[in-house]
Amino acid sequence: MQANFIITSGNIFDKDAVIYENWIQGTPYIITDKDASDLSGTYSLKVGDQTYNMEISGKPGKNQFKLIGQDTTKMTGKVEDKLITLNFSPSKQDSQQVRLSGWLEQQRMEGRGQLPDGSWVSWTATFQDSLKSKNNNEQEAIRKVNLDELTAIVYPFMPYGNKQMPEANTYLIKNATVWTNEDAGVMDNADVLVRDGKIAQVGQNIAAGNATVETATVIDGKGKHLTSGIIDEHTHIAAVSINDIATNSSMVRMKDVIDPTDIEIYRQLSGGVTAAQLLHGSANPIGGQSALLKFRWGASPQGLLIKGADEYIKFALGENVKRSSNDNSIRFPQTRMGVEQVYMDAFTRAKAYDDEQKAYKGLSGKAKAGAQVPRRDLSLEALAEIINKERFITCHSYVQSEINMMMHVADDFGFRVNTFTHILEGYKVADKMAERGVGAGTFADWWAYKFEVRYAIPYNANLMEMAGVTTAINSDDAEMARRLNQEAAKSVKYGGMSEEDAWKMVTLNPAKLLHLEDRMGSVKAGKDADLVLWSDNPLSIYAKAEKTMVDGCLFYDIEKDKQQRQMIATERARLIQKMQQAKAAGEPTKAASTGKLKQYFHCDDVVFGKVNNN
Repeated sequence: MQANFIITSGNIFDKDAVIYENWIQGTPYIITDKDASDLSGTYSLKVGDQTYNMEISGKPGKNQFKLIGQDTTKMTGKVEDKLITLNFSPSKQDSQQVRLSGWLEQQRMEGRGQLPDGSWVSWTATFQDSLKSKNNNEQEAIRKVNLDELTAIVYPFMPYGNKQMPEANTYLIKNATVWTNEDAGVMDNADVLVRDGKIAQVGQNIAAGNATVETATVIDGKGKHLTSGIIDEHTHIAAVSINDIATNSSMVRMKDVIDPTDIEIYRQLSGGVTAAQLLHGSANPIGGQSALLKFRWGASPQGLLIKGADEYIKFALGENVKRSSNDNSIRFPQTRMGVEQVYMDAFTRAKAYDDEQKAYKGLSGKAKAGAQVPRRDLSLEALAEIINKERFITCHSYVQSEINMMMHVADDFGFRVNTFTHILEGYKVADKMAERGVGAGTFADWWAYKFEVRYAIPYNANLMEMAGVTTAINSDDAEMARRLNQEAAKSVKYGGMSEEDAWKMVTLNPAKLLHLEDRMGSVKAGKDADLVLWSDNPLSIYAKAEKTMVDGCLFYDIEKDKQQRQMIATERARLIQKMQQAKAAGEPTKAASTGKLKQYFHCDDVVFGKVNNN
């Protein structure tokens, strides 16, 4: 991480805390001298023929000055190194200022200054006594807090948080029906050993034949189904914002707006979801860069990111991009042809930019020293990564003609679109997608919610899969994401897809689309232990996720969830009692706080203090 931090005199939240240094990318900036002298006390200030009583309070570097007398007057003062400046009015009735400057010698100050009439005088300030402590007993009483009355610290600090972050323990899941998504298919009465965050062994009758297995926590899977975790290829949860209205936002990063306290992370763990692609919205032809997350509930934003994952970016086509529902929009583009021109212009510029950068890097010696360093452009840099196959496109799409157009743009610049998402007319162009190795993330049966989805059919996923397109079912909706297992089942209902192939559309197939199939998406030794233990066939509407593991850590347990619900009810009752006691003790009534309003985002939501559905 970059060395950005501050150094303070104590707890940053203390009233008297002083900021000493502010470090920015490893460079220190001195705010207050850490070695500043403690000047607090009373002084005899002599200015020319006049003598005043002066008081200096506060900590070094955060001093407060005032004159004490029959008519107490505030002063302004500043101490830098050993130099001091003072300004004050001789009395409250006098608005004219005496201005002094000088230097420190231990507990004595002296220097020269000017009176309000401009005449110069010498001045001295001699230390007299230390400040008397005020209301020590009262202050000490304030500091004493009954820690037993405080809410326990949990991660994240909100309902359903954990007092300790779950750890990767050794687990042995016995006698479950295991959906491997591998050649072994669905295994009956099988065992899975989890160790060090990985799947260590898959088979039958894994016995306590070694020390590792002997120390494992045994989970009875009899009558239950064990699968790899669901992967949502398209989500907008855990973000504080998802859209802007620029034509090209390729420099924007979803990594910068992750909200690790979004309760939807926990809710989706309860639905068996363990990983997702957090996407920018679809108000822009060229959207922002994606963030690939594992749902490690309670981790930091950086802790949610999948380390070593490929980089992705969001593109979009159709009504959202050309602002069809916004009559007041004046932003280019406003037609589907204009959207195509945006891509052609952007990639043409990105190719020229990339050539210039490569040419400069290829120089050496005097030639490089004499050449002008090309200007860095973060927007074009991201697009150049696409051309160089270092960043991959997930493209919001609906209409056949635009899907074709986007593939032809990719052909012209020598790359391929990685995934068309939504793609409700994908069945019309599945053969062309398969030829290019383009994948699809689609809805199971969403249609008729706007004009450009009028040709959607519930057989779309089946037909694309039959044509050889790697197809995933995604959510794009916080509520539906908790039931992606049921969304996968719809392809069994509508198209007669096998249960195993349907299940792969929310596990192994999205892992392939995100280039993570070597790490997740199936129950195989060596892969990440992202596992879900279901009460029933996972495609059943009656199935409940009873335990959800991410990297071998148990982040959701249905029994623990029941306990947490009771704890939340108890804590709520405790807080209500404290409020009632405070009211009875005479504390004034306070207005209710609405708190932070939770906003649920979809592709087309643009936020400017509120959500506008465009």
